[in-house]
Amino acid sequence: MWAVEGIFVSEPYILVLYYSRHGSTRQLAKLIARGVESAGMTARLRTVPAISTVCEATAATIPDHGDLYCTLDDLSQCAGLALGSPTRFGNMAAPLKYFLDGTAALWLNGALCDKPAAVFTSTSSLHGGQESTLLTMMLPLLHHGMVVLGLPYREAALHHTQSGGSPYGASHWAGNDSQRPITADEQALCLALGKRLVQFARK
Repeated sequence: MWAVEGIFVSEPYILVLYYSRHGSTRQLAKLIARGVESAGMTARLRTVPAISTVCEATAATIPDHGDLYCTLDDLSQCAGLALGSPTRFGNMAAPLKYFLDGTAALWLNGALCDKPAAVFTSTSSLHGGQESTLLTMMLPLLHHGMVVLGLPYREAALHHTQSGGSPYGASHWAGNDSQRPITADEQALCLALGKRLVQFARK
């Protein structure tokens, strides 16, 4: 057992929280989770519901398929966080931003302070805003007092990737139809990011 803000949980876990529209970001999330678990820590995959411009529209509490929706408890009790979103005009997608906008209570009590965090993204075009999306996703994490991790250049894949991958976080070039497969370099960087989160969570 270990304690987080006075709450005892059974074992530490890295929360891999993402929003995915066509599945590419979810694939990255699963690879990062694999990296986490290969380093000996549990990964908890969570997503957020889509949002609607129709005010009366609501999502079911539990999605029909895929990963469960994230709760504030999932977030507050994590040992570390990997946050992922597809790119929307060089920024994170609205559903993920909407969820983060609802975390003020955690900010007020410092629930996420000093925990490691990392970011990941997917774009349809190679120069479609991967790095700006990664950088802007870091901002709310910094406000929460998290310790933001990137990918160091000791990762060989950073030196020769021809698609996704950045020192700011893991990324994927999905193609205009979102069907482009994840490359070996992109996969290696996702695994490395998951492992790095565990390394710092243990510290």
